[in-house]
Amino acid sequence: MTVVGQNPSGHGSLSPLQTVDRALGILLSYNEFRTDWGVLELAEAQGLTKSSAQRLLASLAAQGFLRADPWTRRYSLGPAMWRMASLWERTGGLARLADTVLTPLSEETARTTTFSVPDGAYVRCIAAVDGVQGPIRAHPLIGDLYPAHAGATSRSYFAFLNPAERRNLLHGRPFARYSERTEVDEQRLEDLYNSTITEGFAESEGEYDATTRAIAAPVLLGHRPVGSLSIVESKIGAANASLRDYLPQLLAAAQQLSDLLSNRTAPPQRNWRQGKGNRT
Repeated sequence: MTVVGQNPSGHGSLSPLQTVDRALGILLSYNEFRTDWGVLELAEAQGLTKSSAQRLLASLAAQGFLRADPWTRRYSLGPAMWRMASLWERTGGLARLADTVLTPLSEETARTTTFSVPDGAYVRCIAAVDGVQGPIRAHPLIGDLYPAHAGATSRSYFAFLNPAERRNLLHGRPFARYSERTEVDEQRLEDLYNSTITEGFAESEGEYDATTRAIAAPVLLGHRPVGSLSIVESKIGAANASLRDYLPQLLAAAQQLSDLLSNRTAPPQRNWRQGKGNRT
């Protein structure tokens, strides 16, 4: 067993880089099911000695990446993680990452592509790339809010939430009717969410914006949705091709973005400014 301070043969010290790898491995071990660690259980799970686990946890806590509960002596994520995540979001890190997927998808389909994230009972567009026909609206899509009950972009996110969580967000909420296609009945909305889960994607035409149609797929971390990736087109002067024709590309792009967010693959070495599509 390799421990911090030893090489695989049991002699000598690990390099600083190996020690950093161990510390990062501890941070990455936290998830929605593992929110804290005790020293002994971390040592067993990570193949460390008790003293090595204690030193690593204490070092991470000293820098604010972890927080030690003085009563239980268990370690949970600390405020430094929040500061780094907030900085990444404020500096457009998530939008830039999404762009690496949206741009080639827009080029391949010649349609506008978007990525939206949850915002209460809505999803909010944080990245968008115009199709070859140009913007589908007179104003930029980035910043637009889409209500949970209207349109593929929001439905592909809310459908994959835990049903109890979705009910807590939406139950008893008055649903605005944006067009004759907008569904406002709560039970029929649940049926639409269930159909979206079965098919793995959502499709809409004129539910929120009477002039557009879209298909959308969830972006997942594990089994939890973190956003929605969409292909959108204007109904005015649209080609005869169905958006469903681009479903394989949409699902592949959603999986690619899921992999990027899960750190399972490296971002493509590509600058969206060099693509055919234009950032809205």
